[in-house]
Amino acid sequence: MPSETAQFRAMWIFALFDLPVDTKELRREYVWFRKALLKEGFVMLQYSVYARYGASEESVEAVRAHVQRALPPHGQVRVLAVTDHQFGKMEVYFGKKRRRVEDPPAQMLLF
Repeated sequence: MPSETAQFRAMWIFALFDLPVDTKELRREYVWFRKALLKEGFVMLQYSVYARYGASEESVEAVRAHVQRALPPHGQVRVLAVTDHQFGKMEVYFGKKRRRVEDPPAQMLLF
């Protein structure tokens, strides 16, 4: 578990998107964007909701810049960053059963 000060320094960045998939070209753009997020270290929390852990606000800003460069020409993408402490307050339910929030990675991923 991170130290108390690390909980406020470490951050989670979310990419939430709603992309059209009406044509073959639009589906290709969707797949390309999704793969770009995965390559950047994001994990899928729900359909069209992806998150990535960052050790600091600076590292999250670098990830945000990568997401901006990968934006598809159509659809809507939202990027949100929250502290690890705020992320830990999230409530997650599967049906009516509550589950724990995802833990940060055991070690930092280097790309």
